[in-house]
Amino acid sequence: MHDIAADYMKLSISERIQLVEDIWDSIALEAPDSFELSEDQKADLHRRAAAHHADPASAIPWEQVRIKLFRHQS
Repeated sequence: MHDIAADYMKLSISERIQLVEDIWDSIALEAPDSFELSEDQKADLHRRAAAHHADPASAIPWEQVRIKLFRHQS
């Protein structure tokens, strides 16, 4: 039996993230109705979007988030 974990662990972190994104996109394309947000999740997204529109300067750029998330990984 082939050890898939050994294969993907050879990829860099950015390559693994891209792989996960590609897999997620393929699932969304094949079965767009197979998952749905709950009403609470929808309300939370609407609340967050309204808060952002009210104060766009409060957003943190992805580059800053990425640096903070991955600063301990080398």
